[in-house]
Amino acid sequence: MRNRLWDLLKTPEGDWYEGKLTRHNHFDAIAHINDELNLVLTEFADEDRRRFMASCFGYFLTMHLEMKFSVGIIHRLLLRELHHNSPTDKMQFMLENQSVRFLMEFYLITELRFGVVPDTTKYVAVENGIHQLYFFEADEVLLEEIMGVITVAEFGEAYDAVKLYLIYMLNWILMRVNERFKIYVWQFRLVEDLDAFPWGAHVYRHSIYSFKHTLDGRRDSYLLSR
Repeated sequence: MRNRLWDLLKTPEGDWYEGKLTRHNHFDAIAHINDELNLVLTEFADEDRRRFMASCFGYFLTMHLEMKFSVGIIHRLLLRELHHNSPTDKMQFMLENQSVRFLMEFYLITELRFGVVPDTTKYVAVENGIHQLYFFEADEVLLEEIMGVITVAEFGEAYDAVKLYLIYMLNWILMRVNERFKIYVWQFRLVEDLDAFPWGAHVYRHSIYSFKHTLDGRRDSYLLSR
């Protein structure tokens, strides 16, 4: 039996369509980080691994072993998004004629720190920090350049490998950007004191925006491609 939730669907049932996989997730890369930490060619290798595991992103190295991802489930969930009067940083969906929400569950799953995101527009390079040592304080650094430095795996200071891997994980895995993405330079500053920043709030803000706009224009594109 249908209830009033069907009338609150943002995408009416008659407009539902099958999803097409156009982008793979990057979860497989998590396993590579574990392997690549073994290739760090400095006397800091063991300490780098310990520091990475102690960071706010460290537990992802083991979490991925039990993680299953289905783009089909995500697509079907987004088709069931509901109109609501709650804050804009919240989403509600209809499952089995029940309303379910997506909000703080993100924190419970990721265990990343939440809080007020500070102003990131004022950036000051850290002397002898990774931005200065490996990228000469360039205004634009692409993710593929980060990956290039990691591949060479020659680091001169303790924790440099950790800091670069953390930027890599944040952008490639959690934010799911591509190799040509321009890294926000303030990230270089933040990884110098990684755990002080509310990464959970930052990633959630970008994730909720992505979820809310994922289906924009997709149905018309799907029908044209049939």
